[in-house]
Amino acid sequence: MGQLISGLNLRPGDALVPELGFDLESATPSADELQLYNKLSSMLVKPGPALLHLLKSYVPASEQIRDAIAKPTPENESRAWDAVSPTVDILRDIFDYSADLQEGLPKLLSVLCQGDVSKNLEKNQGLAKLFAELLDFVFEFDNLKMRSPTLQNDFSYYRRMLQRGRYGCNGGSEGDAQSSVSDLRSAMIEDDQANRISLFIAYPTPMLKCIIDTTTEFVNNNRLQKSVGDWLAALWATCFNTVSKKRNQNPDVSSFCMKVMVVSIILYDHIDPNGAFYKSSPINIKNSVKVIQTITTPNPSQDYSATNLLSALRYNSKHLNDDTTPKGVRNLVLAT
Repeated sequence: MGQLISGLNLRPGDALVPELGFDLESATPSADELQLYNKLSSMLVKPGPALLHLLKSYVPASEQIRDAIAKPTPENESRAWDAVSPTVDILRDIFDYSADLQEGLPKLLSVLCQGDVSKNLEKNQGLAKLFAELLDFVFEFDNLKMRSPTLQNDFSYYRRMLQRGRYGCNGGSEGDAQSSVSDLRSAMIEDDQANRISLFIAYPTPMLKCIIDTTTEFVNNNRLQKSVGDWLAALWATCFNTVSKKRNQNPDVSSFCMKVMVVSIILYDHIDPNGAFYKSSPINIKNSVKVIQTITTPNPSQDYSATNLLSALRYNSKHLNDDTTPKGVRNLVLAT
């Protein structure tokens, strides 16, 4: 496997994608990696379904906010506050998870990318699959978030109410000095957290930005650009081969690999100085786009439709429009 990973730097125009012998479907943690696997799985993977469910259950408060702004009576403002409060709770949970992501991802990258990447993959297949599951969640989360454009408007109304002195902490009786200090401190903490949450959700793809920023910081701090790039290229090759060479596979496996393949390309494009699209890149963009184009889904809005996958690649890449990107590659990605 080591020779194959080192051989990912393919000749220009070479359509070969090496087989790495890593099966994402059946990978399980070994005894040596089990303790870290369980810890990082609890931190990074297990919260995913619940967070996606919260986002799917989001109910916009546009009508209540519109009424409260047009006619700011106590009753209308109270209705609007009650309507946005569940959204605030959802965003707090999401923001807390992003903090866990920033803490846990460097630990995962350290195991997979410090030293010999091929040996790390052989020894830590459970953690490698966990990383792939994380990328899958990131894609799904941001796809849902982009379909909820009123989230930011709802949270902006909540922040305006905070600035007017309304917040959820009501400890102590009026006139009690200690209670007033406590309320002021709570308001300041609430306002600071609201500012940070607002900055987080301002991005169209906040979870992808979080993982890009965290990975970039890890690469810069540890000078591991080549190792992390090798790992992402290996993950891309694994997903590409799983999809392109197993035609009768489970649709869920195909969906999973397609999403992981796209996010791994985007990550590579951000951490490699030349990006993923230049002529000598170890990632074959033309073949990747072609295999994405083969997707047929009954619902084009499905999270792993060709449109959604190629849009993610097109709008989240860093080097697609660089002069070093071959014109044919750029046109292929932009035209699809």
